[in-house]
Amino acid sequence: MTFPVLSRQQRPAQTGTHSAKMKGIPFMRFNRLIPRKPQDEPEGPVSLDTAKMPDGHRAYVIGDIHGRNDLLQDLLQKIADDYKSRSTAKGHLVFLGDYIDRGRHSREVINTLLSLNLADMKIVSLRGNHETAMQAFLDDPVRGKRWLYYGGDATLSSYGIDVALCNLTEEDILEAGHRLKMAMPSAHSNFLNGLVDSHILGDYFFVHAGVDPCESLDKQDPHDLHWIRDEFLDHEGLYEKIIVHGHSISATPEFRNNRIAIDTGAFYSNLLTCLVLEGSEKVIL
Repeated sequence: MTFPVLSRQQRPAQTGTHSAKMKGIPFMRFNRLIPRKPQDEPEGPVSLDTAKMPDGHRAYVIGDIHGRNDLLQDLLQKIADDYKSRSTAKGHLVFLGDYIDRGRHSREVINTLLSLNLADMKIVSLRGNHETAMQAFLDDPVRGKRWLYYGGDATLSSYGIDVALCNLTEEDILEAGHRLKMAMPSAHSNFLNGLVDSHILGDYFFVHAGVDPCESLDKQDPHDLHWIRDEFLDHEGLYEKIIVHGHSISATPEFRNNRIAIDTGAFYSNLLTCLVLEGSEKVIL
């Protein structure tokens, strides 16, 4: 492309960011000729081998706890000891959700999470399907009564509320919901309300259950993030990030080309898993 040569007298004066026109030829800013990547251009797919954390950052990712405060306390001590030896790394502690139900100490688990004091580590707590179900029960006990059969009865017991799941009447359910609201400290309610659905660090997308393979990561339905299973687990294609998730139990952590699964069934297996990510390293603590 050939640009016209203008004499000094012909050159248009510029004011601020506006440009003038001379004889129908626009004054062009040369930086507009430099190709730019569209802001909304999707990222390329990431495989497990190429996935990395941001430089100088180290993440500890904890799977489904399900009321096992004893395992949580032990694991947090291991994390604290390990992090002390990594003083050059910025620490992140990511919980993948399902803090409550099944195990006997859901209330104590939330107390532990609220009292965390791990140096300068950034703490991110995700929402699991069990927290979603508990909140539905608190909002409307009758409509949300299925939570009781997901292990919610164990959570009620941790707050001093005992229910017999056989032959529950609507009156029984409403009473249990009322008693739970009265028994829960406001800090616990605030904790549940403050949970987030997903989190991103470097080449990793952290979520409780998984993602819909047919949607980009920025357009996921929260219901899928909390509940999805087979469609996600069976998908072998790559995503924009490596998906790190819990929800679906496996005997040992699973490292797939497009995802890492770390729900090892702590409530019955006595194994609460912590994934550690730094640089291109991906190890179990």
